[in-house]
Amino acid sequence: MAVNNIETFKNLGLTTVEAGKPQKQKLGQEQFLKLMTTQLTHQDPSKPMQNGDFLGQMAQFSTVSGIQDLQNSFQDFASSLSSSQALQAASLVGRSVMADSQQALLAAGGEVAGEFNMPAGSAKVNVKILDSNGDIIRNLDLGSQAKGKVKFVWDGLEEDGTFANPGVYTVQAEAFLDGSNTQLATQIRSEVESVTMATGGRGLKVNLAGLDTINFNEIKKIL
Repeated sequence: MAVNNIETFKNLGLTTVEAGKPQKQKLGQEQFLKLMTTQLTHQDPSKPMQNGDFLGQMAQFSTVSGIQDLQNSFQDFASSLSSSQALQAASLVGRSVMADSQQALLAAGGEVAGEFNMPAGSAKVNVKILDSNGDIIRNLDLGSQAKGKVKFVWDGLEEDGTFANPGVYTVQAEAFLDGSNTQLATQIRSEVESVTMATGGRGLKVNLAGLDTINFNEIKKIL
């Protein structure tokens, strides 16, 4: 049975909508119970609510309650997932990972390692190392390579055999494919310095030593 008395809604704490002013209302679980109880109290004794109507009301209540329970369960699951991810990311501190990048940090007396994917075989493959000015200081000739993963290591030496200064360098992998030189995406090995939880629930950030911060899900391999 529908409730037509506006005062009944006001007593329940529900607001009414004036004509010509549509508004979006939210009906909570407690208000829903009050409304259903009020309907039963004010129904016409000569026209009691039919069983089908009553079951319909209960079905609506079950739906509202079920959605709220599902939302709570999902929030608990999301919190648990974030905590698990945070613990996993924290264990990476001090370890090396592979991630998509063209930037590599050369430590004093160290080397730079990485890999890239060959979409097809090529007779001419090379990796160029560029300094902060964009000048090529070393060209690694990898010769002929088949389709698949290709690994490379730069020993930190320039073309003249002297050690390059420690710092950040650009790595460019190229292969002669379909009649032209094609630049390929590289994955660089870097050390994880720290991890931070992003604000607003936007996941975890991994801070690479001397390089930019990346998202946790951008890590391709843990070494």
